[in-house]
Amino acid sequence: MISEDNLHDEMGNNHIATNENTPLRADAFELTDEQKIERIKKDVENILCTLGMDLADDSLKGTPNRVAKMFVKEIFGGLNPNKKPSSSTFENKYKYNEMLVEKNITVYSTCEHHLLPIVGRAHVAYISKGNVVGLSKMNRIVDYFAKRPQVQERLTIQIVRELQNVLQTEDVACIIDAKHLCVNSRGIRDIESSTVTAEFGGKFKNDSVRNEFLEYIKLDTRF
Repeated sequence: MISEDNLHDEMGNNHIATNENTPLRADAFELTDEQKIERIKKDVENILCTLGMDLADDSLKGTPNRVAKMFVKEIFGGLNPNKKPSSSTFENKYKYNEMLVEKNITVYSTCEHHLLPIVGRAHVAYISKGNVVGLSKMNRIVDYFAKRPQVQERLTIQIVRELQNVLQTEDVACIIDAKHLCVNSRGIRDIESSTVTAEFGGKFKNDSVRNEFLEYIKLDTRF
């Protein structure tokens, strides 16, 4: 019989997601950022002390506070709904009705199973149904959902769902190609492998449209 801990380890090692929404408790935002930093600081101190580290050493003195600030303000800042990019769009006055692709968007995220980095590229596309969004907004949406404990499948879906909502169209697609340090630096320690996920909505479920998108992201862009 598999113990609960072993079952959870098995799920994490296989990168199984349970929900396309980030699992958050109802009281997730009752504490201020400063209160969260103070709590996490103490937790990091406890972890390092348990590992036998000397926190009186000049190199380690500031580590608990640095890690706590990094968690709350930076790498998990996408958990805070106040940091969600504004959803302003513009009328497609120039009547551009073809596919728009923003490729090679940098992805920095964190695996929710081992809290190790996920690093890669996202390619996002949409076909306007009357509204367009600023190009940098697509990057910001990717960054917002990446800055939280994640699994790549969920991240891919969340980017597409958000753009579908913002643009009021189902015709949105996203492909992410990323390296997971929980695979590359621990466990199997395969430094060459990467993970590719995709979510296709609306017209992108059509073979010809999807293939057009795939051809665009193959372009070798050099300046």
